[in-house]
Amino acid sequence: MGEFKVHRVRFFDYMPSAIRAMAFNSRTERLAVARADGAVEIFNFSDNYYQEKVIPGRDGRAVEALCWVGQRLFSAGLNGEITEYDLENLKPQYVIEAYGGPIWTISCNNQGTHLAVSCEDGTVKLFEILKEKIQFQRNLDRQKSRIISLSWHPSGAQIAAGMMDMIRIFDTETGRATHRLLVERGVGASKSREVVVWSIAFLSNNTIVSGDSAGKVQIWDGLMGTLVRTHLVTKWDVLALAVSQDESSLIAGTSEGTIVQFQFLSSTVDRQDRDHEWVRTRTFKNHSHDVKALALTDTAVVSGGMDTQLVVHPLLDKVEKNTQEAAQRKIAFPHRSLVGCAKKAGLLLFQFPDHLELWRLGESDGNDHICCSALSPCGGWLVYSTVSSVRLYKLQHNNNISVNKVRPQQRIIQLRSVHQLCFSADSSKLFASSSQSSVVVVALNQLECKYLQTLRHKSGHSCPTAVAIHPTTNNLISVHADQQIFEFSLQQKEYTEWSRKLQKQGLHGLWLKRDTPVTSVGFNPKNPTHIILNDTFMFCIIDQSLPLPESSTILYNQMTLRSLPAPERTRQSHAFKICKNFQHVLSMSLLDDLSLVVVERPLLDVMAQLPPPVRQKKFAT
Repeated sequence: MGEFKVHRVRFFDYMPSAIRAMAFNSRTERLAVARADGAVEIFNFSDNYYQEKVIPGRDGRAVEALCWVGQRLFSAGLNGEITEYDLENLKPQYVIEAYGGPIWTISCNNQGTHLAVSCEDGTVKLFEILKEKIQFQRNLDRQKSRIISLSWHPSGAQIAAGMMDMIRIFDTETGRATHRLLVERGVGASKSREVVVWSIAFLSNNTIVSGDSAGKVQIWDGLMGTLVRTHLVTKWDVLALAVSQDESSLIAGTSEGTIVQFQFLSSTVDRQDRDHEWVRTRTFKNHSHDVKALALTDTAVVSGGMDTQLVVHPLLDKVEKNTQEAAQRKIAFPHRSLVGCAKKAGLLLFQFPDHLELWRLGESDGNDHICCSALSPCGGWLVYSTVSSVRLYKLQHNNNISVNKVRPQQRIIQLRSVHQLCFSADSSKLFASSSQSSVVVVALNQLECKYLQTLRHKSGHSCPTAVAIHPTTNNLISVHADQQIFEFSLQQKEYTEWSRKLQKQGLHGLWLKRDTPVTSVGFNPKNPTHIILNDTFMFCIIDQSLPLPESSTILYNQMTLRSLPAPERTRQSHAFKICKNFQHVLSMSLLDDLSLVVVERPLLDVMAQLPPPVRQKKFAT
């Protein structure tokens, strides 16, 4: 692999936002995740759990709940607004005021015809879903306290709503409340406190499941309005519930960071009894803080909360052992690079949600948050994009850094939803990738920037997670969410011989089983056969002059090679040299003097900045 002088950078004080809500679309296998800063992220579970889209947050827009309707995504928040998102241009499509005060949750019926929102003023409001918008239809009976949670019956005829100390069942045709279910308060000192029904689920057999602030998961008969069973799962709050599609399993998230699973099983007390009941079967501890959002897929439990991590916990009875699906995933950082490096000038650019730092450079104007950014290799250009525009700056850095804004052509200004930016090796061209799977090429000189052309590729493949242009060969290197690597000759307009050989032989099984995407591609300025890749947990140097590893070869063989004599070491060497000596890598760049700049953000540093948990379970407590 070689020896490098390493600059370990740990002063990038990036802090992910807490997860507030999530919604899973089983048809498209997309998970939408809402964070505390208002950003909405879309993960493609069929493409190795890749974070394929990010809708940036905006000041004053806090998302409290998410809901899929087909391929349309809606959100609601404590600002009292309902938002539908444009998933092509990655921005809000329109916003509607509900006129009920803060909205606590939003839910759609199975038929996809109506949305229901629960409001601070004690109303459940129904909206009809039209082709291009939603339209207010009616209010259900107003209650005396705020509506915290709600759930549709699969038939769409009823809605169960959770509030303070009770659950109400509404008839959606008449708008009348048909049942009132009183929720028992806690014991001792907590008996004087109101119980908040944080989450609720209405099943097809008219069973209602509720989770409340007294730590109870309760099973109700929705027809008779009676309590069937109470499960005390924690002394604190049950904040979230999720039910499987076949209604045979449900999970509950608590403020202790635990997740409790229940399954609908036949009674073991009387084998002649054909009745089923909800039985507590498993407990997971994947979080240090509140679990605010849950989703239950066919094969995994997906959870998120105050500790900012998205956790995919496989259900081992639903997946094949020793496969990629059987591995637990913790997604702590974005699947894109937040750091730019000007290799020739030795400058670093850090991207935060609302500002850039080249030591505090280029704060975004207004309320728009930053989507992506890049710094040219020469250090003379800085570019970043927001939802509404692309901003380009000319930098001069002799003794002091001066920044001059460059006014690009109107066609470049009007670029929307740019989510990747990069410069060519000689800093003469800027490449901007949009959500429409196209790349806009812009020529740069000292006075202006000029639009050149738009490149498009055929869709239907795994999303590219990192791309770069080789400074010597001018070949395009792309790495995708399924861990595949391609090299394309722009001059000959075809895949290179090395790329065809790689695809014919196939990548090593351990490389393909990695669960974190490659976020950046770099090159060795002294050796054009070296390609440098990195993800969150490793960096890899691919030597194109060496043979590719066979399936039977040891992929992580650096320690083994060191112990071998020189002839044997040469015989067993292969193209992939992998290093795992760093913690949570956000960026890695190799400078012209062969200095390696590694930007790390250890997860322990992130955890240290989180507020203390409500309660932390310790031994014998």
